[in-house]
Amino acid sequence: MQDIIALMQDPAAWVALVTLVVMEVVLGIDNLIFISILTNKLPSEHRERARKIGIGLALVMRLGLLGTIAWIVKLTTPVFELFGHGYSWKDMILIAGGLFLVWKATKEIHHNVDPIDKQEDFIASSATTTFAAAIGQILLLDLVFSVDSIITAVGMTPHLPIMVVAVVVAVLVMLLAASPLANFIERNPSIVMLALAFLLMIGTTLIAEGMGFHVPKGYVYAAMTFSALVEILNMVSRNARKRKTTTQG
Repeated sequence: MQDIIALMQDPAAWVALVTLVVMEVVLGIDNLIFISILTNKLPSEHRERARKIGIGLALVMRLGLLGTIAWIVKLTTPVFELFGHGYSWKDMILIAGGLFLVWKATKEIHHNVDPIDKQEDFIASSATTTFAAAIGQILLLDLVFSVDSIITAVGMTPHLPIMVVAVVVAVLVMLLAASPLANFIERNPSIVMLALAFLLMIGTTLIAEGMGFHVPKGYVYAAMTFSALVEILNMVSRNARKRKTTTQG
């Protein structure tokens, strides 16, 4: 208890907390985009529940991993070497998650471009199987993003209470933003393709990170922000043309 009081009175701890919260929220954007796209494929009555379950699992997984920090730190220790690069469990998790994201985004892009080809849709026809498949895929990506998130937190502060607060705040932000983001994506079909392109880029980045090529996150998120702003301008322009056509009609 005294340690927590001492942390609350330490300005450096508050700076670390704010910095870590911002970092965790930014890292959570990738997870949120994936959850939004995936749950939008479910029947409308199941979407909200699937988002809450998916984000709830992300919180449980992150807090569970925080309780095993000593084990998490060991994930960065190389377990074998290939072509002069040592691969750790973290690297293998990132590569596996990146490959899954690339595969998933590619399949979804194909389905959006050629929606008639139902045989290529990875989701089964029954609502129960679809819901289970969605939760399973969300859980898989939650694991990848949670490991990355916790290792980032461990690298930024040695204080466990700060990590716990930052993770809880970041997940609460995800929970609040999940439905508005998913609804926005559903209302604007062109955003779906842009979000899938983001997932492709994120997946490629995870693979590169796992193979030892450091990709500055700032460049990735700057590119995503620029692309999103361009698409917003396109949406404003399309809406203006629609209003003009309606008025003239």
